[in-house]
Amino acid sequence: MRLDPAVVGIQLPDVPTLASAGTALAIVFLGSIVAVFAGRKIGMRLAGFWKHHGESRVEDLRKRMCDLVRYLIAALIFAIALNWDRWPLVSAFILGLPLALSVALLVRSVARGLHMSRWAALLLAAAAFVALLADALNGLEPVTDLLERIAIDTGKTRISLLNLLQIAITLLALYAVVKLAIRVLNQSILRIGGLDPTQQLLAQKLGVVALVVVAFFVGIDLIGIDLTALAVFSGAVGLAVGFGLQKTFGNLIAGIILLMDRSIKPGDVIAVGDSFGQVNKIGVRAVSVITRDGKEHLIPNENLMTQEVQNWSYSTPNVRIHIPVRTGYRCDVALAHRLMIDAATRPARVLTAPAPVVWLRAFGDNALEHEIRVWIKDPEAGVGSVQSEILCHLWELFKQHEIEVPYPQRDLRLREWPETAGGDQPVAPSP
Repeated sequence: MRLDPAVVGIQLPDVPTLASAGTALAIVFLGSIVAVFAGRKIGMRLAGFWKHHGESRVEDLRKRMCDLVRYLIAALIFAIALNWDRWPLVSAFILGLPLALSVALLVRSVARGLHMSRWAALLLAAAAFVALLADALNGLEPVTDLLERIAIDTGKTRISLLNLLQIAITLLALYAVVKLAIRVLNQSILRIGGLDPTQQLLAQKLGVVALVVVAFFVGIDLIGIDLTALAVFSGAVGLAVGFGLQKTFGNLIAGIILLMDRSIKPGDVIAVGDSFGQVNKIGVRAVSVITRDGKEHLIPNENLMTQEVQNWSYSTPNVRIHIPVRTGYRCDVALAHRLMIDAATRPARVLTAPAPVVWLRAFGDNALEHEIRVWIKDPEAGVGSVQSEILCHLWELFKQHEIEVPYPQRDLRLREWPETAGGDQPVAPSP
């Protein structure tokens, strides 16, 4: 006995629908295979190109580039197939699901590659997945109508869940676009051969400021905020900036001035107050100085404009080191100077031109005061190690040639002995 499907309420799809679903499944299968092979071939080449022309410090660059190409090719294949003809609902779902999944994975990989937080990447991916899947089935109208009905009325303003999602997704997408544009801009500026590092850094800072300003106005327009409404608050905002953000804008302008006049550049060795080290980067708010102890000092840009700064490598990286040395009065001064020159020329970091020199500076209380002067070209590597190495060699040479390094001596003379309480003369102490 055969059971009729219509009796139990089951409606079997007709032959054209089954054929369409089979065609959609075949497209998904073949498109996935093509995307995998194309992603592997093209992704490897793009990874090599990006390492050569772009940022080579990206972790797992080859795997990430292959994934991005695979998701992109799969999304293109499924999108072309979905829009090629009017598919039945089942076939549209079969094609729309991998399309939405490919785009969602692509968005998530790009967001994570731009170092966006995990929740932001998942939110963008989920929004892309829902929007594309809904558009492939019955359009976005049912979803948008549902989100529009969930709203809160505050006076004359109506805030719906759709508005909040649009604002959040717009801001996150704009933030991702700006980060990508900043990275591309920085890499493009670094590849310009006619600019020195300071000019490149200045161009990068100005480009970032311009991109942020453009993104702000574009975001305001996309969200739908009327710019004329901001005119009411312009006075208050200007007053707040003048008082509350005075130091912030002062440091920003000071940083731009430092980059323009090239008085301080990344890589320079500077001394500001108690901070001494190499300039790591010049930021919007502060200059990062790394000391020889590995500590990173953040000095506000404004301090570098108003305080005295010693730039050891402003015009040239060569720096002269002064090493004081004391010898006894009975030593052979000519021999001592030759030994000092010998010790000064032994460290590899000491330059031969200008050559090390030795000067007799003064006749001290207990010793002759000399000074060794040597030049080095890498002050960022520290000066204490060079001084220590020279003094160690000099100590060994002085011991070999019996040249005395005196130490302070004090003679105590008693003009008279104090009287005892009984009037007796005190007995002189025995030696």
